[in-house]
Amino acid sequence: MQTVKIKNKAAKKMLKGYPLVTENDLMQPIETTDWVRFVTPQNEKIGIGYIGKQNKGSGWLIRTEDEVINQHTFEQLFKKAIANRQFYFDHQEVTNAIRLFNGEGDGLGGITIDDYDGFVVFSWYNETIYTHRQLLIDALLKALPTIKGVYEKIRFQSSTENWQSRFVCGQKADEPLVILENGVRYATYLDEGLMTGIFLDQKEVRGRLVNGLACGMNVLNMFSYTGAFSIAAAMGGASHTVSVDLAKRSLGKTTENFVVNGLNPADHEIRVMDVFDYVHWAVKKQLRFDMIVLDPPSFARNGKKTFSVAKDYGKLVASVLPLLKKGGYLIASTNAANVTIERYQAMIQQAFQSEKRQANQVYFDQLPADFAVDPHFKEGNYLKVFTYQVN
Repeated sequence: MQTVKIKNKAAKKMLKGYPLVTENDLMQPIETTDWVRFVTPQNEKIGIGYIGKQNKGSGWLIRTEDEVINQHTFEQLFKKAIANRQFYFDHQEVTNAIRLFNGEGDGLGGITIDDYDGFVVFSWYNETIYTHRQLLIDALLKALPTIKGVYEKIRFQSSTENWQSRFVCGQKADEPLVILENGVRYATYLDEGLMTGIFLDQKEVRGRLVNGLACGMNVLNMFSYTGAFSIAAAMGGASHTVSVDLAKRSLGKTTENFVVNGLNPADHEIRVMDVFDYVHWAVKKQLRFDMIVLDPPSFARNGKKTFSVAKDYGKLVASVLPLLKKGGYLIASTNAANVTIERYQAMIQQAFQSEKRQANQVYFDQLPADFAVDPHFKEGNYLKVFTYQVN
């Protein structure tokens, strides 16, 4: 096992539990796909980890006391993660799709594992962790023998692999695989590119809609993807929903989700168009909504137009406020890790001020319990969802 020296400043953080290694933290450049031993400039042991470039950094410290990394190491990490999610396993009649292992939050950065009713999906975020894929898959199968089938997705630029998603072993899932979340059914596809049809980190926000927050309301769901927020609102008693997304697939996917829940899609609107074009049209038509959900991607492009949460979220909020009735609810959500909570909330509140609207914050959500967060790596808690009642 190679020894990798970490600069003093970074070493002090890592000794306190910070798991991420950046290129600037290294005393000298190194390229290896083997496990490494991180040490201080004075050769004091920090811990074992690996070097693997991805969007977050250049390597990870592994949360383990083992001196040798092998299948047993990861079986123990996986067993601990599974035990921490026992609540979900005990309530699968309500929710049976969860984040089973959340990277550095569960002790191993660069990998996530999602469980869709017994079918698991590995996501690999760098080349190094991918080279150990078989070891990790075997470890999970040993830790959780009830797994029905295994899929995997590559979420980094690979020089050797030209695929994004594939079936690995076990039983193949139905297409669609209909999962449960808060008692609501959602159609998922485990081998259809990088997306599966639902973002599991929003389960608690959707659960509030299912439980009646949108009851009797006219709901506008922007950047709607497969319409999950619309479905949750409708199942919770919303009188009408409008789902808007530029992607052509959103029409069929959202329709399918209404149908699997016994809802008539004709009672709702699904519009495939640019959300800003829709806002312009809806303002001209003097449409009004009781609730608006804004959950855009961190960055999006439509022709020459671009949208970035970091730069444009405040403008987005300001643009939709004329469509929101007095006393209506705004659910403002982002998964942009590069935007702090304080900055994000400031953009929203500036939009309220510019539109001369008064707003009271009624809820604030971050990642649910199955998306474990390392207390020493708070930037891993990327999700930020503010719910306001706006007058």
